[in-house]
Amino acid sequence: MTSSVLIFGLVNSAILMLTALGFSLIFGLSGVANLAHGAIYLSSGYVAWIFLNSLGLPYFLAVPLTIVAAGLLGAAIYWLVIMRVRGLGLSEVIATFAVGVAILEFFRWMGFVTYEFNLPVLIKGSLDISGVSVDYQRLVIVGVGILMAALLWLFAHHTKIGLALRGMAQDEYTALSLGIDSDWAAALSMALGSAIAALAAVVTLPLGIISINLGYEVLIMALAVTVLGGLESITGLVVGALLLGFARTVTGTYFDPKWMEVVYLIALVLVLAVKPSGLFGKYKELEERV
Repeated sequence: MTSSVLIFGLVNSAILMLTALGFSLIFGLSGVANLAHGAIYLSSGYVAWIFLNSLGLPYFLAVPLTIVAAGLLGAAIYWLVIMRVRGLGLSEVIATFAVGVAILEFFRWMGFVTYEFNLPVLIKGSLDISGVSVDYQRLVIVGVGILMAALLWLFAHHTKIGLALRGMAQDEYTALSLGIDSDWAAALSMALGSAIAALAAVVTLPLGIISINLGYEVLIMALAVTVLGGLESITGLVVGALLLGFARTVTGTYFDPKWMEVVYLIALVLVLAVKPSGLFGKYKELEERV
């Protein structure tokens, strides 16, 4: 395996991990499969662009505001939509998917359909690693991805709030008996997951343009990574991102690049057919139904 495959495989894995972290966090801490994830990711890119270009805000002010706005949007989606159908799995899926489509089509209606929308890189320039030129933005993505995965694991396993949220996801009735408010927990997880989606957007979107279809693509990416690794497992998320990231890189390098997008679908089909709970998943009842 060449140096370029190793380096860009790692970069692709970090992008996938960042893209899926918010989705995995929400499901792992509240049990809600947020199919509006791709729309929140994309809307964060457009909001950041508006802050930077229409309002003229500096980069280091626009980014935190974008992350806060996404968190508020996630909480609002829970209180206004998901709470009405809480506990009805299929209804939650349909509701979040409908909200996601509505957000994406709103931006299409607003005219965000050309190729002029893009975000600036955090640091310009590149670095030579083993004869491979890698721009600093990709190195930032790898660093942010590793940092966020570590922080989320610590949050979920070593903080009172994180443990309370995990307890709610594992056994809601027991958590309620201990005084944990299920709506508060779910709304907080939606806010945190949406904020992470916004962070992923502002660090990865500078690599390309912002387009409406990206919202649907990001949702498929997040689903593929989390289903492969296990919907409630951060460790599985990291492993799933590495597997898919390197699979995409190898496919694009040694085969036709057009097959890179098919990797996600193949992974989804194979995992659902062989081990529906994912590589590190703990929902064994899913496998018992197959």
